[in-house]
Amino acid sequence: MAQPLTTALLRTRVRVRESGGAGRGMALTLRVLQAIPIAFGVTILTFLLMHAIPGDPARAALGDRATPLAIASLRSEWGLDRPLAVQYWRYLGRVLHGDLGSSLFYGQSTLSIIGSYAPATAWLIVVSCLMSVIISVPVAAAAALTKSRVVDQIIRLGCQIGLGAPAPWVGLILVLTFAIKVRWFPVGGFGNGPVAHLSAMILPSLTVAIGIAPLLIRALRAEMLQVLGSDYVTTARSKGLSESRVLTRHVLRNAAVSAITILGLNIAGLVSGSVIVESVFAVPGLGNLLVSSISRRDFPVVQGLALVFAVLVIIVNLLTDFVRAVLDPRVGLR
Repeated sequence: MAQPLTTALLRTRVRVRESGGAGRGMALTLRVLQAIPIAFGVTILTFLLMHAIPGDPARAALGDRATPLAIASLRSEWGLDRPLAVQYWRYLGRVLHGDLGSSLFYGQSTLSIIGSYAPATAWLIVVSCLMSVIISVPVAAAAALTKSRVVDQIIRLGCQIGLGAPAPWVGLILVLTFAIKVRWFPVGGFGNGPVAHLSAMILPSLTVAIGIAPLLIRALRAEMLQVLGSDYVTTARSKGLSESRVLTRHVLRNAAVSAITILGLNIAGLVSGSVIVESVFAVPGLGNLLVSSISRRDFPVVQGLALVFAVLVIIVNLLTDFVRAVLDPRVGLR
């Protein structure tokens, strides 16, 4: 009698897993479909904002001594003399065919220009995330295990200072200390080759991590304190598991869900908000490209960057929700 019951339970579990996988796939498909109107809205908003900024791209390209005839000729060549609706329709048609247009300043494909600046930003984001996690996990664990004691209070005070420190100020302190005084790392730039890239990204990434780590530490500490008081942790301890094994197998995994959400939101913000850090350290990334393109009225590059940033933020949010759903199936994909 026990064997048929066990078989039935196994079949039920398989059906649940199958339906859960199908439901997760359907939810992921819906999230991707929901992202399409968001990307469409970004193209409209960016297009209108760029045309609302004072200044003429043709005059900016030709200089102040350009004749009205030359400016009118260039505007006609770029299609800027057409009605806004016509210009947007042509822009949207190119985007749907994978063409973001050509830069008015560089005279090259917008996609190729973005591609040449993207590696520096990608390095900055990846190294910043790794540093944030490497700093946050042990510090949060130490704070949770020493709740209300001196170590915990010092960590909480450090988090408050980290949250209140402006990124440009932190960056300048790091440059003065580790780049100019002791000369461990370069002042700025991106370097040539993977080792030089990594060396150049240490200080910018540490600047970003000092801003993100306090949020992760506070979230992890709160979740870990809640998990440490749960029944299954008490049961695991009663079975004789070591404290380190209880911490890694039971506490950290269950406490990581909220921290992953915070990390995902900060990565999404970092994708489009890397302007300050890249400016302080002269990193040739997408943030610097965005600032220079706005000052030059380079419409295609700014519109292309806005669309790329929007798509990357959507992808990061989807990946964050997916990882949360894998770690905790009760959360699901909404």
